[in-house]
Parts: sequence; structure tokens; C-alpha cells
Amino acid sequence: MKKIIYQKYDKALISTLPGVHFEGRIEVVFTESEARKAVDYLLSQPILGIDTETRPTFRKGPMHQVALLQVSSHEVCFLFRLNQLRLSPSVKRFLEDVTVPKIGLSLNDDLHQLQRLGDFKAGRFVDLQDHVKEVGVEDMSLQKLYANFFGQRISKRQQLTNWEADVLTDKQKLYAATDAWACIMLYEELMRLEQMGDFTLVEQEREEKIAI
Repeated sequence: MKKIIYQKYDKALISTLPGVHFEGRIEVVFTESEARKAVDYLLSQPILGIDTETRPTFRKGPMHQVALLQVSSHEVCFLFRLNQLRLSPSVKRFLEDVTVPKIGLSLNDDLHQLQRLGDFKAGRFVDLQDHVKEVGVEDMSLQKLYANFFGQRISKRQQLTNWEADVLTDKQKLYAATDAWACIMLYEELMRLEQMGDFTLVEQEREEKIAI
């Protein structure tokens, strides 16, 4: 039986889905020494998921600089505290690597924010937004895409928290790791569906409300 994929997923359905989160190990990276070891591990992996977090700005004015770079394999996610590391040599080496595919969402925005920390030549990055279009899906958010392809809900409750805090909470760590890991899961499922043709694309049915 082919998997049903919706052209546009009804956001109202997301709250009814079971939650999902990253279940691997999460490591926080503060120093260049830690970053070097993390990058050595990450660049030995066949595929990686990435995302960034920035402290939200609730008033008009300059935006904060990117504070966190989260990079996940299937089993381990590293959280690089960029507000302390900045564009360290190992972080730059990772971003310029051309061997390992780094899967993300809306990568132009992430790379632009990272470029504000220092100059680097972006390596091998793959934007999910380009690939979902190939199968006819119009949604672009990670939460909608994951709900659409897996029938599970990624929580976004920690999105607007302080990513420059001295100590990240466990909930922040899990949120950040889940977003990076989910990019791997989505990419691999997209590739499987495209190669096998094992899906049916349909429009989301909506109930019409009749005013009385």
C-alpha cells in the first residue's frame, strides 16, 4: 500500500499526532578542543542533519547573532555554542567540508546567519525545501513536513527561548537535537519515496463549515 502524502498538510491536525523527539546522545560543545573532536566524529558519518538557533528579538532593531549550531548523526547530536565558540577553526572546517551531505531546511537563512560570524566557503549542504517540491509538497516548515511524512508531531515550544543562556535547559537541548535529527529522517524518507515511487500525492481534505 502506497504512503499518502499531502500537497498541503492541515496544521490543525498536528496537535492530534503522537509526539516524537531525538532519542540519541546529546553533547554540548563549548571549546575549540571539544569542537575539534566533535567535527572529527561528524565528518566520519555518511549523512548529517543541521539547524541553527538564534536568541529571539521581540522589539524592532538589530537581530542577535546565531547562538547555536546543532549537528546530528543518527545516534549523536552535537550542540555548538557559537555565542562562545564563534567561527572557530573546527567549526569553519565543518562548514567548508565538501564530503559529507549536511541536510537542513531553509539553509540560505542559516548560512547567511553563520556568515555573520566570519567568512567561509559553504561546503556540501542539501536543502530539504528543494526536494519536497520534487514530490509535489508545498509546505516548507519542519513541523508540517514531519507530520506529513511520518504522522508524528515535533514540538516547537522551545523555539523562542533564550539560546544565549549560560546553561541550556534539557528541553532546549532536546528541541535543538530533534530539529537537526529530523532533517536526516525526512531526507532519507524523501529519497526512498522518490526512488521507489511508493507514495500517492493528494490534497488535504478540509471540512467546510456552514454558517447557520
